Amino acid sequence: MIKLSNIDRYYQSKFQRSFVLKAVNLEIQQGEFVSIMGPSGAGKSTLLNIIGLLDEPSAGTYTFLGNDMLSLTEKKKIEYHRNAIGFIFQAFHLIEELTVYENIETPLVYKGVKSKERKAMVADLLDQFNMVAKKDLFPSQLSGGQQQLVAIARAIIGKPMLLLADEPTGNLHSDQGKQIMELLSGLNKEGMTIIQVTHSETNAMYGNRVIRLVDGIIREENVQPAFFIQPN
Repeated sequence: MIKLSNIDRYYQSKFQRSFVLKAVNLEIQQGEFVSIMGPSGAGKSTLLNIIGLLDEPSAGTYTFLGNDMLSLTEKKKIEYHRNAIGFIFQAFHLIEELTVYENIETPLVYKGVKSKERKAMVADLLDQFNMVAKKDLFPSQLSGGQQQLVAIARAIIGKPMLLLADEPTGNLHSDQGKQIMELLSGLNKEGMTIIQVTHSETNAMYGNRVIRLVDGIIREENVQPAFFIQPN
């Protein structure tokens, strides 16, 4: 599904290159749940942004479902974001002028889902996330954890083929975090490919693969055994 070959991401100054990612080679199959780990500054979010078409590498190749993703027009990138790739941002990126309901509904509007179906889908997620009472509030009226839940609901409502999650439980208390990880695990079992950046070893174990980045270089890849039991 995803193939990265010799990916570099660097910033060029007058005298030197500062590498964020260096010679990254990575393949991810459809239906995998991959966790990317590593210290702060290791390049985890940059790698996620390249996969999600929010950043471009300085060198290397990237294919998604056999298509060259580095030669796409902006219009094509928008199509992928609308129809194939969902993103849970660490900084939420909710639309401040829209209510909770409208923020969650927005991806469905762009996809052309009919109003009646949109209402049912949004209502289901609001109920699942215990956010029904908050549906008419604006992001500024919510706590950080509540904003995180809205951002997650918005990312998954359109059932994207690929979900990219940057610290998806970072602002949630432990019970909420467990709920979200179990939700992501369930989506993965239904066929959604998920790549998450996390500092949590517990959250990483929900996936079937752990990739460790150090100084922009992949140092270690662990594949979880098929019989691995997810944490309670």
